[in-house]
Amino acid sequence: MFIGEYQHNLDAKGRIIVPSKFREELHTTFILTRGLDGCLTIYSLKQWEKLFEEVNKLPTTKKAARQYIRMLTSTATECTLDNQGRIQIPSFLSKPVNITKECVVIGANDHIEIWDKATWENYYVDASNNFEEVAENLSELLNNG
Repeated sequence: MFIGEYQHNLDAKGRIIVPSKFREELHTTFILTRGLDGCLTIYSLKQWEKLFEEVNKLPTTKKAARQYIRMLTSTATECTLDNQGRIQIPSFLSKPVNITKECVVIGANDHIEIWDKATWENYYVDASNNFEEVAENLSELLNNG
């Protein structure tokens, strides 16, 4: 399980440090892809396989399913940690989510997210303001499921 929030900077070569607490569960090779809500997402190879077990259940006759699969897979790249615990973020991933320098790396249970610091701060304020309402609505779903 990935938890916590870490501040890191993208270096001049487009590399970022993966927090040491995350590295053991990720191992040395993992998948980096476009995330939801304006971030990038890192999946361990095991979690990527689990995700695609579910994704493969989507009906490819539905346009939304095809679009989701294409966006997820076309932006996916296999990453390997260097000796200093860094990964290279390709510009085709960093540019659309405005990751240029200051970043926030967060644990999000089964995956890791990389956010532009300003984007994360705005998202966090909005999510914090709605936290109790969201928790209440989700608890109703869990209780009915």
